[in-house]
Amino acid sequence: MVTLIVQARVGSTRLPNKILLPFFEQKNIISIIIEKLKSLPNTDIVLATTTNEKDTILVDTAKSLNVKSYRGSENDVLARFTCAAKQCNATKIIRICSDNPFLDITSLRELVEIGEKSNNDYVSFLVNGKPSIKTHFGFWAEYVTLEALEKVQATTQKSLYHEHVTNYIYTHPQDFKIKWLETPKVLQGREDIRLTIDTQQDFIDAQEIYKHYVDNNMTIEDLVSYIDQNPSLLEKMKKEIKLNSK
Repeated sequence: MVTLIVQARVGSTRLPNKILLPFFEQKNIISIIIEKLKSLPNTDIVLATTTNEKDTILVDTAKSLNVKSYRGSENDVLARFTCAAKQCNATKIIRICSDNPFLDITSLRELVEIGEKSNNDYVSFLVNGKPSIKTHFGFWAEYVTLEALEKVQATTQKSLYHEHVTNYIYTHPQDFKIKWLETPKVLQGREDIRLTIDTQQDFIDAQEIYKHYVDNNMTIEDLVSYIDQNPSLLEKMKKEIKLNSK
């Protein structure tokens, strides 16, 4: 079984509580993401948050959504992930960011299916030559094994690699077995689309798009087409990309 671990905390510096703010029809982003994940068969869901008192509300949210939760280090996210995995006896993990309401369920299903059969240490999506986690799209997750995460823990104490869970793995490809999956051709050369949420402007833009996304059951291709038909949205995204490097 593959375990879906959702990385979440309320203490964002740019937009505190962003994942708990009413986003669409009074639902917040974390609830929207977890409800999406529940549609995937043969998976376990764990919300990995911190021991900070402010994050108690996320434990309560997990309970209300009938999913497991784990509390660990706020800053050493790598340790939080490995401990969360061990707590639920997970060896195959999919890491999911809690600020991506446009998480693509088709791509996630593909990742789960590959992860179940894979002997790779890490599997994710490559976009314009970059790991998807280093882009602003917000469509994808990452598959990683507990063994690979423990190897990182044993190899380095650099804060960069403990704050960004999988960074060491994809920047040291010679040390791990890595598989990259293809992304839609419509994204080739696109560095101007931002659907991950870090700022107030991101949140407003995403809300504007989300209603159309849900009403029309949009694919990634549909979303790109919709954004291209709304130049003012695209301009705001470009500005946020410039201000918020990955």
